[in-house]
Amino acid sequence: MTKTQLVVFDFDWSMADQDTDRWIFEVLAPDIRRKMKTLKESVQWTDLIAQSLQEIHARGRTREEIEHTLRQMPFISTPRWSVDVTNLKGASNPTTTFFCLSNANSVFINTILESKGLQNLFEEIVTNPAEFDPSGLLKLRRRVDPNGPQHSCAVGCSPNMCKGEELTAFLERHKPGYDRIIYVGDGSNDFCPILKLRSQDMVLCRRFRGLEGRISREGGHQCQVKYWAGAWEVEEIFNQFVEKNR
Repeated sequence: MTKTQLVVFDFDWSMADQDTDRWIFEVLAPDIRRKMKTLKESVQWTDLIAQSLQEIHARGRTREEIEHTLRQMPFISTPRWSVDVTNLKGASNPTTTFFCLSNANSVFINTILESKGLQNLFEEIVTNPAEFDPSGLLKLRRRVDPNGPQHSCAVGCSPNMCKGEELTAFLERHKPGYDRIIYVGDGSNDFCPILKLRSQDMVLCRRFRGLEGRISREGGHQCQVKYWAGAWEVEEIFNQFVEKNR
């Protein structure tokens, strides 16, 4: 019987139904969003977002506008989404811990979670740090200092964050570990951490995105794989986890 489980969520396209980095500029500065498409091959992504945030600040875009835009962003949900994930966290059999592992940033994630009443869902949120300064500029920096030691991932994680290493570090911080891990993800950078999962673990892979392609092409994982397209399918699986152990 499963007594403890860890649910790991990516954020963009896994809990949010959009990409937070792109959404902000699509709404507030489409011309900057267009420029980002041309620069993304030559500028590290988090650095590019930080640079673009400086540009919209120089144009007079405010903290309030950024926060409002985030609150309006599409979110993976059904009418019962917040209730069901809260019920899963509150269930005693199994006990469930939620962990967010994302290449977005702390302001984007926390603003959206608070707007949905989910600010207390996650035990930890590992992402790029960000904060507003007194002038209203959203200052963003990489989680991993570019001038310090970098990750040594051989699976193909992009510069800055290796999600496989971050998942391993989380498990080290929370020993003795979990009877089951469920990883909810969509992007190609979610492939590395699922290679860390065991046969009793599961990845909930969103269809038609990068992770599905890498699983199909590269394989090598031991965990179970379930595919989903709508939030109701994730809810259905979560509810099964609780019901099986009643």
